[in-house]
Amino acid sequence: MRNRLVPIAVASARHPWRAIVGWFVFVALCVGIGCAIGGKPAATEDFWIGEAGRGEAIATSGGLQQQPMERVLITGGGPAADRAGQEITDRMRGLSEVESVAVPVLSSDNTVLRIDVTMAGAELDAKKHVAPLREQTDQVQRAYPNLLIEQTGGPSISSGVEALRGRDLAKTELIALPITLLTLLIVFRSAAMALVPLLLAISSIVAAIGLSLPASHLFPDNGVGTNIILLIGMAVGVDYTLFYLKRAREERARDGSALSSRALVELAAATSGRAVVVSGLAVAVSTATMYLADDVVFSSIATGAILVTLVAVASSLTALPALLTVLTERADRRAARKPAKQSGPGRLTGSLLRLTAARPAAALTISVGIMLALTAPLFALELTDMGRNSHPRTIAAMQTFDRLNTAFPELKSMHQVVVAAEPAQADEVRAALHALAARAESDPALAGNGELRTSPDARVNVLELRVPHHVSDGAAQESLERLRTEYLPATIGALTGVDYAVTGDVARYADYPRHQEQKLPLIIATLLLVTFVLTVVTFRSVVLGLISVVLNLLSAGAALGLLTAVFQNTWAESLLDFESTGSIGSRVPLLLFVILFGLSMDYQIFVLSRISELVRGGMATRQAVIDGLGGSASAVTSAAFVMVTVFASFVPLHIMEMKQMGFALAVAVLLDAFVIRIVILPALLLLLGDRTWWPARPAVTAEPAKVG
Repeated sequence: MRNRLVPIAVASARHPWRAIVGWFVFVALCVGIGCAIGGKPAATEDFWIGEAGRGEAIATSGGLQQQPMERVLITGGGPAADRAGQEITDRMRGLSEVESVAVPVLSSDNTVLRIDVTMAGAELDAKKHVAPLREQTDQVQRAYPNLLIEQTGGPSISSGVEALRGRDLAKTELIALPITLLTLLIVFRSAAMALVPLLLAISSIVAAIGLSLPASHLFPDNGVGTNIILLIGMAVGVDYTLFYLKRAREERARDGSALSSRALVELAAATSGRAVVVSGLAVAVSTATMYLADDVVFSSIATGAILVTLVAVASSLTALPALLTVLTERADRRAARKPAKQSGPGRLTGSLLRLTAARPAAALTISVGIMLALTAPLFALELTDMGRNSHPRTIAAMQTFDRLNTAFPELKSMHQVVVAAEPAQADEVRAALHALAARAESDPALAGNGELRTSPDARVNVLELRVPHHVSDGAAQESLERLRTEYLPATIGALTGVDYAVTGDVARYADYPRHQEQKLPLIIATLLLVTFVLTVVTFRSVVLGLISVVLNLLSAGAALGLLTAVFQNTWAESLLDFESTGSIGSRVPLLLFVILFGLSMDYQIFVLSRISELVRGGMATRQAVIDGLGGSASAVTSAAFVMVTVFASFVPLHIMEMKQMGFALAVAVLLDAFVIRIVILPALLLLLGDRTWWPARPAVTAEPAKVG
């Protein structure tokens, strides 16, 4: 691989301005192609999962799919409320975005009037068209200042969440970019050098966003693809450039600035450049395991992460050598240039390495014990789908949603029993559904009589059963279990030739985490295999492959344990500004494992490459471990600080799942960089000695670090 990379880097260094212009032309082409082709957002059917998804598919086949609905609440009572209700009805019926408006319903205490407005079009598209409805509601509110007139519903809530997410992400950029730039200024002590990683990371993000648009026609974008590109792109883009630049500066310092710009680039490409490519491929392959989740959310995340990682690798092989050459040549022309200082570990890192080298067995025992202790809370992990109930109440539609549920508790959630049968069985099916409704009527967890709808061809029937409990409540979950295991088998289940399923709010909430739990073992097993194979192929060592697997499990387990201890309890609520749901988002563990396994390979490959390089040069394994870790420590520490900053900037976000994800990744990177790489890995390698390279020790070369 080294022989293939060096000519690419040398060609860029030989024609630097051509390479730089070519890179930005490539970025512009990615954006242009993406805009010309356009993206494909995920459709409603892309989210169908489990029995709930199968039920939605059956209902849709009969034209009975769930439609987007907004609800207008008028609080105040009296003739004025009736007039306002009539005006709302008339205004809504005049909108092209509205399919129908129901007759107003009064709450049981006669204080709140509710008007249900069914929107036209697909459920996922409704949030884009809800603004005209809200405008009509606002106008009626202004006309009746003595009443409280407000609107809520799935479209309004989705629109509010999207707006809040956009504001939050803008804040993360304001936090992450300055801190990243400051870190790079401290590392390089040069404004020009510090700007290079940011410039390449941002340009890689822009190019990946452009490429993600045509890619979405294969893997539809559920709306988080761009967020993931920003998150991963900034992390790996800065890291890859940092590894490359740090190695170039080390070699220049080591040779007293005697190397020419081209020789410097050639050497960096043959060492850190190779590690960057291998790391990028590791991240891409690891992330690709998310496709096994059979979930549009994870396929969208995987596509974004793979694209931005590969683009970042391409920038480090083409634009980076060119920029490095230009900056180095300008430095060479300065008469009063001081030689760069030799790179080495900082005080804290150096102290940890010395203690580890002096007592590797003790260091290994203590550090592994700490990591296992941090992992312990993981055994109490509770997964739930972070749905509507977990959204922050700073969103106006969520405040109205709470008032809606108080006034009309029967609307908190719903079961939908969907049955498909031949039209000749229609009477038989409806009789069974009526029998089911009678059983449900005596269930205290359900809200009385159900509503039965039949498709025009009499082939599909949907029985809607109201549940006066939130989807996360135990009573709602228990009612779903009774419905599926007792009521259905005794009624619909007794018929032959019918296809049936239970869907609805409660079923969606229950089935999604169950689906993730079923897929998680397969994905983790695949990740472990991928990590093992990539490490063995890269370093020709089975022992290192096993070490990589164990260390990645340790860091992921400890991070997930800390996440469980923090977010499933209430002690950190005021500190991190959240309200505990007593659970972790069902997507978070899978995302954590996949992204962490990929990103940790950056440090793993970078550090092990330095050690392997020294061993190939004839150095004893013990000394190679000490020197290799000492030489790479500052780069790993700086890269980890940048990555932690990017991930930690997601902790202040209001969306619970994003907050949990940012916290988990920031903690995982900290543990990986400062415990795994500085203590556990060197302790293991020192104890193993030459057995590290089993079945074969790296071949010794005369001058491994000198190229050109």
